[in-house]
Amino acid sequence: MDRLTGLGVFVAAVEEGSFAAAARRFGLSPAMAGKHVSAIETELNARLLQRTTRRLSLTDTGHTYFERCKQILEAFDDANREARDSHETARGVLRIAAPVTFGAMHLGQVIARYLEDHPQVNTEVLLGDRYVDLLDAGVDVAIRIGRLQDPALVTRRLAPCRMVACASPAYLKRHGTPRKPGDLLKAPRLTFSEAVSGGDWTLFGERNRAHVIDGPCRIAANNTQMLMAAALAGAGIAYGPTFVFGEHMRRGELVPLLPRYRTTELVIQAVYPSARRIPLKVRGFVDYLIEAFGDEPYWDRKAKL
Repeated sequence: MDRLTGLGVFVAAVEEGSFAAAARRFGLSPAMAGKHVSAIETELNARLLQRTTRRLSLTDTGHTYFERCKQILEAFDDANREARDSHETARGVLRIAAPVTFGAMHLGQVIARYLEDHPQVNTEVLLGDRYVDLLDAGVDVAIRIGRLQDPALVTRRLAPCRMVACASPAYLKRHGTPRKPGDLLKAPRLTFSEAVSGGDWTLFGERNRAHVIDGPCRIAANNTQMLMAAALAGAGIAYGPTFVFGEHMRRGELVPLLPRYRTTELVIQAVYPSARRIPLKVRGFVDYLIEAFGDEPYWDRKAKL
């Protein structure tokens, strides 16, 4: 008997609860479905299912075998889909969600290159810093920054998100350069209010000792580009991702502070609802994002960290 069909019948019998239902899925007779599973048990010399007149139940061995069989069948389906997709063309509307500042500063060029290579795809980009339910919003793929806890979502790492404290040369000339984390406590701080702990900045010193800088902020705003403009104008010390401040640090318009101290590092990720049957347009776009950013993204190479 065909081994792959046998695995499929076994999984279907467990999921459907009977050989008759599994047989209908594969266009077989109930007796033939039962023979497929019996052949597997004979080959393994192990009982996988307990059979009664009313129901099927998995043995302990059957539980383990069932989970592995599902993985094998899913991998087989994925391989078939990828082979078919290699001869197909991505098409349709690709709906992308991303944080406002990251999307405005870094997604435009990637999307332009992707669309140039995929003329039958159009994109709709939703920029916002609030959490968006992908299914409810009809989003194909989202860019998210931070540590994600939703097990229902599939994630692919795109790049690190390194944080930095920085200020303009004019500000430092007037107020002096901070030498230790405690010097930031009395400084006018510019902070992103939508962060999980917007008023808390954490720096790590020797032996991974954490220095938490908290308290009132001179400017709190829900847009990092606005904070960047304020920092460039000398309003205070900004703390945020290098993907925002890196170019200005390269040009010497902002100066990174406390370089001996390590800051929190987050992750920039692509997120989509399911690992199964990922549309070709989504899989291709995520590959473009990974190629464009990577573990040493261009904004970090430009920054004088």
